[in-house]
Amino acid sequence: MHKNILDLYDRTILKHPILTIFLVLLILVGVGSYARNFHLDASSDSLLLENDQDLKYFRTINTKYGNAQFLVISYSPKSDLYAAETLADLRKLRDSLLQIERVEAVRSILDVPLIDSPRLSLGDLKNGIRTLETPGIDIDLVRHEFATSPFYKTLLVSPDARTTALQVLFKRDETYQSLLTERNSLREQKLSAPLSAAETERLEEVSNKFDAYSLDLADQEADDIARIRAIMQQHHDRGELFLGGVPMIVADMIDFIRHDLTAFGIGVLVFIVSMLFLIFRHPRWVILPMVCCFSSVIFMFGFLGLIGWKVTVVSSNFTSLLLIITLSLCVHLIVRYNELHDEIPGADQATMVREMVRSKAIPSTFTALTTIVAFASLLTSDIRPVIDFGWMMAIGISFALLISFAIFPASLMLYRNPVQFTPKFDITGIITRACAKWVEQRGKLTMTLFAALAVISVIGISKLTVENRFIDYFKPTTEIYQGMELIDRQLGGTTPLDVIIDADPDFFAEQTQDETFAADDPFADDFFADEEAEAGLSGSSYWYNSYQIDTLKNIHNYLDGLPETGKVLSISTTLTMMQQLNEDLPLDNISLAVIHKKLPQVINASLFRPYMSEDGNQVRFSLRVIDSNPNLRRDALLKKIRFDLTEKFDIKPEQIHLTGMFVLYNNVLQSLFSSQIMTIGVVFLVIMAMFIIQFRSLRLAIISIIPNLISAGMVLGLMGWLNIPLDIMTITIAAITIGIAVDDTIHYVHRFNEELVVDGDYLAAMKRCHDSVGRAMYYTSITIIAGFSILTLSNFIPTIYFGLFTGLAMLIAMFANLTLLALLLIIWKPKNKV
Repeated sequence: MHKNILDLYDRTILKHPILTIFLVLLILVGVGSYARNFHLDASSDSLLLENDQDLKYFRTINTKYGNAQFLVISYSPKSDLYAAETLADLRKLRDSLLQIERVEAVRSILDVPLIDSPRLSLGDLKNGIRTLETPGIDIDLVRHEFATSPFYKTLLVSPDARTTALQVLFKRDETYQSLLTERNSLREQKLSAPLSAAETERLEEVSNKFDAYSLDLADQEADDIARIRAIMQQHHDRGELFLGGVPMIVADMIDFIRHDLTAFGIGVLVFIVSMLFLIFRHPRWVILPMVCCFSSVIFMFGFLGLIGWKVTVVSSNFTSLLLIITLSLCVHLIVRYNELHDEIPGADQATMVREMVRSKAIPSTFTALTTIVAFASLLTSDIRPVIDFGWMMAIGISFALLISFAIFPASLMLYRNPVQFTPKFDITGIITRACAKWVEQRGKLTMTLFAALAVISVIGISKLTVENRFIDYFKPTTEIYQGMELIDRQLGGTTPLDVIIDADPDFFAEQTQDETFAADDPFADDFFADEEAEAGLSGSSYWYNSYQIDTLKNIHNYLDGLPETGKVLSISTTLTMMQQLNEDLPLDNISLAVIHKKLPQVINASLFRPYMSEDGNQVRFSLRVIDSNPNLRRDALLKKIRFDLTEKFDIKPEQIHLTGMFVLYNNVLQSLFSSQIMTIGVVFLVIMAMFIIQFRSLRLAIISIIPNLISAGMVLGLMGWLNIPLDIMTITIAAITIGIAVDDTIHYVHRFNEELVVDGDYLAAMKRCHDSVGRAMYYTSITIIAGFSILTLSNFIPTIYFGLFTGLAMLIAMFANLTLLALLLIIWKPKNKV
């Protein structure tokens, strides 16, 4: 069968090289033309778990309490915050921001209601709301109110009164929300039961509309953020300004990724071209590999644009990995071609190319298949970007294999005369022969060293954590880092966390019983029956009454006292301010009912609606978590809050709901560790099975899997020892390491079996392998390590980690295969060969 396939290949590809190149070029032009539809996606939705019920609850709460999308601008004036010139500049800044079409409102110290400058009564509120811009306002009293107000301190003004915040609120996009709701509804329906043909068609239509609209909205958001930054720039002479908020993080991450894809992509390309020329010293061996690499990348860009697949933070490095894998395939072909000069001297070009393909087709195919399996293991994750990354790499590697065995041999057939490269200084031979000599003379030491490294790696893996902070993705010199740190330190934290507490379920049961009793009550028209009506909401709700004020206050103080939390706002904050308006007298049910009924709309919208449901049976504590806190442990914090609310405040577990981006990201982090274990387990089992199929030997399969286990273990172990946590970016490192290590392993073992047939001498076969396929392994590794070292210059920390660990994976894989793999092949011989 193998011979028949090669004969077919010979008749179609090698006999018609120009037609082959033309057809491949035609495919590339056709598919590549869709590259214009290639898009990046760094939205928060792209980092969430598939079918996460917490996400559904999060969206419900956002709709219920009107959680609008917003940005925060921190403003630290050079002069006093309350000086006339500062307030004038702040007013100019606010008015400029309001000119942006999508901006609905800008909250600042200029326009929030003031109730203690001087102290107002509940009755005074009927006369209108007083703000900092009210003529004749006492600035000293305003300064005191912002410093002491339970609502404004550390929210709008920093404790040292040197920094203030402007909250830029965007209009709710009803089209986006409508499409999102319909799409999610159909998706949930699909999970529970098959959709009808009409529903399936509608889901596809809505999904396409949502994706298209999301892209347009993302572009609009980026333009708005650019305009906001331009406006801020006009005020830098008056003070220091930083921008923060989820939309800015999304826009900046896209900019970082786009910059790294272009700038560092070119840098990596220059390094790789330079290394190829230094190694092979002939334009042919630089141009052909680069043509194959470009073809693979262009095809994938076009393919992703064709099917509408957006690249996320996780999958943004797919081009670099595709470059590595395609280059590795080509280098092995070049080295084998060069070896044939000595093995069949005087052979013509057709014979050389045919033999090159014959000897490298099987190991290259199995190399591609096992690498595909390594990345396909990512499909076991619950995280959509990780799943997409697995699919992208599986498809990309498949095409890389086809393109390498189509363009490379066909292009060689266009050259009449074979060309051999001879290194001026055989450094590669010195290194590979030194490894062979080491294995021959220090077998026991080699085994001891790798055994020790394995133990150290296991200990390091046990130290791996899944905690991470968004701020750690960026260098301290970047605006996004400085802004997040300032908001954390001075303005109450960055990452939102909501604690939702429902009414006790027994309360509703008692209400039902009371209603039943009232219907049959002969004294229902009694004089006292109007008392509950007079009490209004305070007489019918679970939380909004005088009996629960202390409980709400204690819960608020508990949450506010946690070292991980910054600003906490709740209905307790509102009630504290209302008590101030009530001349500091305790609020009874009648007072509460009057306040809720007669407060001005602007007060009600700001102080009540965001923190309590309309029926008063659910309350919301809005927390901001200090993401820059080095001791932050997300999962531990959430568990502690749940436990303490139950134990300290006698709240039933079913009443407590934690939501917000803090919870959703924690769900992703907690999924990472189990996902990583499952990924590695699945990939090694499947690769083991593929080794057995390829080598038809359990012994060779076990021998081959050991260096791969150690390579992956060493990379993950080093991450553990260096306290580099698993996150949505580093989760892919294990799959990358395995994919790279497997490449070298298959080529080496396949060549070793061929060399062993020559004379049956295991040691001699090992030396010949080191001097042949070992060179290809070295060339590939050193080229990639040099090329990807440039990624360490990025401002995006995940890109730096990717560059470092990719290079490290290449280095470890090369030496593990040139030493440990070779040694195991020598000392573990089949029984009939011992």
